[in-house]
Amino acid sequence: MCQSDVLIIGCGIGGATAALELARDTERQVTLITRTAVPADSNSSLAQGGIVSIGVDDSTETIVEDLLDAGAGLSRPDAARLLATEGPTLLHRLADELSIRFDRDTAGELAFGLEGAHSRRRILHVGDTTGKAVMRALLGALAERPNVRLLTDHTAVDLITFPHHAKSPLAVYDELVCHGAYVLEAATGQVSRFIANHTILATGGAGGIYLHTTNPPGSRGDGLAMAARAGVRLANLEYVQFHPTALHMPGKQQFLISEAVRGEGGVLLTPDGDRFMERYTPERMELASRDVVSRAIYDQMLLHDYPHVLLDIASRLPADAIRNRFAGIHAHCKEQGLDITRQPIPVVPAAHYFCGGVLVDTSAHSSVRGLYVVGETACTGVHGANRLASTSLLEGLVWGVRAARDIRERPASGRSAEDEIPAWHDDDLMTEADPALIQGDMQTIRNLMWHYVGLVRSEERLNRATRELVNLRMNIEDFYRRARVTDDLVGLRNSVQTALLVAWAAQRNRASRGCHYREDGRAE
Repeated sequence: MCQSDVLIIGCGIGGATAALELARDTERQVTLITRTAVPADSNSSLAQGGIVSIGVDDSTETIVEDLLDAGAGLSRPDAARLLATEGPTLLHRLADELSIRFDRDTAGELAFGLEGAHSRRRILHVGDTTGKAVMRALLGALAERPNVRLLTDHTAVDLITFPHHAKSPLAVYDELVCHGAYVLEAATGQVSRFIANHTILATGGAGGIYLHTTNPPGSRGDGLAMAARAGVRLANLEYVQFHPTALHMPGKQQFLISEAVRGEGGVLLTPDGDRFMERYTPERMELASRDVVSRAIYDQMLLHDYPHVLLDIASRLPADAIRNRFAGIHAHCKEQGLDITRQPIPVVPAAHYFCGGVLVDTSAHSSVRGLYVVGETACTGVHGANRLASTSLLEGLVWGVRAARDIRERPASGRSAEDEIPAWHDDDLMTEADPALIQGDMQTIRNLMWHYVGLVRSEERLNRATRELVNLRMNIEDFYRRARVTDDLVGLRNSVQTALLVAWAAQRNRASRGCHYREDGRAE
């Protein structure tokens, strides 16, 4: 058993920022866990384009306008304003404290990039590896904080909530309360109680439930599924943002080609060399919002049976400028035998970001007392029906700090729930989780979600998806209850539950808006 004041599940930018802010109070004991072997393995580290600040000839009001416009009328204005007002200040404070060096122009001034749906150049970046630079600095700082314990290869299995896990009678509790999580340690295969006065859920997104995704394999909806099982309120799960441009190389893991490539002049072409975005959005062309560009590419692929389209930056920028601005993309593509200074890049849309999640307020409170949620797992209201590019890192930073500050205003110790929480019992389970079944079921989930709950949805597709996912979930739950827990089995269970939640949400919402597009729905 592990007991601490604060348990943080996940160490992307939201979880790491919260931990760093909490560590300022040396009386706080913080436990930070990640299911990965390397703490830096997260969506946050993969963020390429950059992070929103206030650019030249820019303002808070203009940022708010762009956020609300991208969110297609579903964003919360108070959340958008909070991000635009507090975000840049916190970002520059973090950069100063941790010596994060954003790119500068030849005059020594900060170099602001332009991305889709932004009306100004306002994206700060470190080449095309901004997330990696930010996370390296955050994790380095956390390593120096003696009151933060970072545990790798630890997978949260389920949240510990009362009255669900309490030994006391149900009538004692008049609200749901979170007291930590049951956690699997990979090295021992044992599940232990991690008890905390406050729990921060920061497990990232769920792109891994789709066949094509820019996310790492661990993005399987762990936080969303755990929250759903605990009865925490969720919102806007149908709004799954697809990034228009993921590198398409058959047999290779997909790799994000940043929005910034189009921001710096890259154009989309059919494999025949025809520029096509003018047919869909002549005003903004390649710099339209992600949902518009993704559907345009998807439409071209369906109409003409293209396996991909092309993104051309080679004819738009000098080779040296490409190598300097997009060093990471250039190096990765070169490893795949593709020179982006000479050749267009084959790309396809891919599941990228969950705009919905666990519903939280401006201090990251969920509907369950003691449970905070930050980062992509949360639905703060900023993104609405479609996320504005390069706002995810900033949102994780702002809500991570706000969650930590809210916790710091509360007593550093509270009533221990140890005696009321049963230990995990699996001594009678002798069956080992069959990797063939896990792999086969995951492939089924990903195919169902891609074809039926993907870029273009309809009643018939969604009905088929929900029927098949309900049946699959029943089989997986039976499998889960008979086998000893492994990280892959936990991921499978969470993936099918998250997939079903997304499909149900999409089925109920017949209005096309933002990145939830129904070909048989009404436009809003």
